[in-house]
Amino acid sequence: MVNKIINYFKTGPDLPLIQDKEKVRSMYEGKRLQIFTWLILGYGFFYTCRLSFSVAKKPMLDAGILDVTEMGIIGSALFYVYAFGKCFNGFLADRANIRKFMSIALFCSAVVNILFGLSSFFWGFMVLWLFNGWFQSIGSAPSVVSICQWYSHQERGQRYGIWAGAHNLGEGLTFLGTAAIISYFGWRFGFIGPGLACIAMAIILFYSLGDRPQTYGLPMVSDYRQDFSAGKPSSDTIGKQQLVVLKSPIVWIMGLSSASMYVGRYAINSWGVFYLQTAKGYDLIEAGAALSLYPLLGFLGAVLSGWISDTFFNSRRNVPTLFYGLCETVSLIMLYVVPPGHFYLDALALGLFGFGIGGLIVFLAGLIAVDLMPKGAVGAVKGMIGLFSYIAAATQDWISGLLIDAGKSVVGNEDVYNFRWAFYFWIGSSVLSMVFALAVWNKKAHE
Repeated sequence: MVNKIINYFKTGPDLPLIQDKEKVRSMYEGKRLQIFTWLILGYGFFYTCRLSFSVAKKPMLDAGILDVTEMGIIGSALFYVYAFGKCFNGFLADRANIRKFMSIALFCSAVVNILFGLSSFFWGFMVLWLFNGWFQSIGSAPSVVSICQWYSHQERGQRYGIWAGAHNLGEGLTFLGTAAIISYFGWRFGFIGPGLACIAMAIILFYSLGDRPQTYGLPMVSDYRQDFSAGKPSSDTIGKQQLVVLKSPIVWIMGLSSASMYVGRYAINSWGVFYLQTAKGYDLIEAGAALSLYPLLGFLGAVLSGWISDTFFNSRRNVPTLFYGLCETVSLIMLYVVPPGHFYLDALALGLFGFGIGGLIVFLAGLIAVDLMPKGAVGAVKGMIGLFSYIAAATQDWISGLLIDAGKSVVGNEDVYNFRWAFYFWIGSSVLSMVFALAVWNKKAHE
């Protein structure tokens, strides 16, 4: 049974190379466009089934379903499983049929969200969110593996940047759309609605994504594009290339840099709506509207990051990384110091934060290390960095929950929250991320 499942998800055998150059060109360009389009849309929808809990926190708190500490524990549970799942599934992605691997994972995550919306007690939420973390962990690495299979080195920065911006599509749909659904229909539909939408998307992905070019009788993308700017493809086995990744100090340093950045990223993802409601006095719709600028400018930041580094820095990522890191740090400071009642300044801070995070996700969470490591182990690179990143995201969630809860006081009959120590934690992590990134400033690609 286990062998049948493994064989089902394995990449297919190579077919004999097609000799007709015009047919090769036509097939390559058609499949590249189709696969890339649905990678963007599909990966965006993964986020609607991951961030639904973030939007539903205040309504669930008001309904007495969970308290803040329990929410922090549930959020951490997803991220811890997600962290180890990203590592494990990243290594599998190098050998997988991406079409099957990614679409079925989204389908399973959608089902879990629907069941979550039908649940009513802490341990039920906990177990379901653990499963959701595992299925969600299959979204990222397969996407990057597919991009590297279908796009060569000189094209990759721009395509990676556009794809990395796809999560902003999901975040925007969640912060604005899910907030509206919850406001009108209650918190349960904030999970059921995204679940139904992701089932439909999973079915589309199953018929629209693709396996490696060689499984269609097409040459490797470096041969097709005659792009050997990152060196000739390695003749080592996938296992040997993955071992290089495991031993590389670059991957470990980038993992720590990405981890520190993810503290700030998921602080806003997990607690941003709650912060705007409790500390700034916005209602759920206003908080969702303010946060909607975060993913919109995050998409712009991600798209521009690849284009800027490819066009102006000869595919080097160091200077743009420093710029985006400064954007993240300044925006967190601004979001904290702006007093309540200044909606547009808060929205501006969140927009700047999104722009900075958009570029940093491209560089720190994958592209820098992907550029420098063997291309047969891209999934392993994403898996390793994902492990660091989401352990940090998980740890952030429960530490932030404790820091926020510790700052709670009761004024009259109302709970008031002080976010000072939480913001010190988030801002400090942002600065540390830049320090780690500077350590690989002039590193060269692995030969």
